[in-house]
Amino acid sequence: MDVPALRAALLTWYDAEARTLPWRAPPGSGGRVDPYRVWLSEVMLQQTTTAHATPYFHAFITRWPRVADLAAAPDEEVMAAWAGLGYYARARNMLKAARAVTADHGGVFPDTEAGLLALPGVGAYTAAAVAAIAFGRAANVVDGNVERVVSRLFAVETPLPAARPELRRLAGSLVVEDRPGDWAQALMDLGAVICRPKSPSCERCPVSAYCAAQQTGDPARYPLKTKRAERPRRHGVAWVMTDAQGRVGLVRRPDRGLLGGMSGLPTSDWRVPSAEVAPPVDADWRDAGSVEHVFTHFTLSLRVQTASARAHGLTWTDVDDARRALPTVFRKALDRALG
Repeated sequence: MDVPALRAALLTWYDAEARTLPWRAPPGSGGRVDPYRVWLSEVMLQQTTTAHATPYFHAFITRWPRVADLAAAPDEEVMAAWAGLGYYARARNMLKAARAVTADHGGVFPDTEAGLLALPGVGAYTAAAVAAIAFGRAANVVDGNVERVVSRLFAVETPLPAARPELRRLAGSLVVEDRPGDWAQALMDLGAVICRPKSPSCERCPVSAYCAAQQTGDPARYPLKTKRAERPRRHGVAWVMTDAQGRVGLVRRPDRGLLGGMSGLPTSDWRVPSAEVAPPVDADWRDAGSVEHVFTHFTLSLRVQTASARAHGLTWTDVDDARRALPTVFRKALDRALG
């Protein structure tokens, strides 16, 4: 493969077609981006679309414009602001990393992959992305979009996830010292806009002449994937209690575990059959139906029961405030309970 020609073609396309995103510097400007903004965006974008993450990014930057501001924020405020982005362990690790940068590095992000990797919750991809985009390091930035692009450029026949080491090696063969941040973002944009999972727009692709998958006549076949095992299903009950003022009773979930540290509705153990659990207090409980929610490793079917009731240990919250504070699964249950 003619790597210099491929790089030139892709970077020329990126200079003209780059997506405008609030954490980026213009392509080709050589301008460095605030590493706090890059890091924050990358944490939010894990397992989340750009369109969904962007409003959260604006809200966080407005509320906590510097890493020191985020580090000083109370946990519950940050977790409430994160509600709806999912994968809540990211938010807890994000706070730990912000506090490490502030306490151990004087509020200045490390400028190397090794230094960034030492921060809590920062993995290989995030460290490489921040090093390349914020500090101009020639780092090998490989996310899902890049895996897909590289698998097609080289027509890699090994299925994912076993192909990941090979894809990482091949992606690294395209990285040089020149414009590493733009290169990383150009690959990401190519995967997001042109080299899509289904129906790739090969006729618009700036590097189709170098694509081995395109030459096979079936580029959408790549990347090959090992068939996933069926996601297991769990069941539970969520109890929606309201008081005389129409407020909703919420709990704070334990710091460790799924949705740790978040506000939630009182709920049964999701590993115990729902027929075997009793409500937390005696009341005139009404079945409001069920909601479903897909987590990374299982699907949850949550039966919703509601009553006008009081129970100890709850925080009584206005419905609109509760909706803003609750993670998606509990917001679904609350909406079902309230019709």
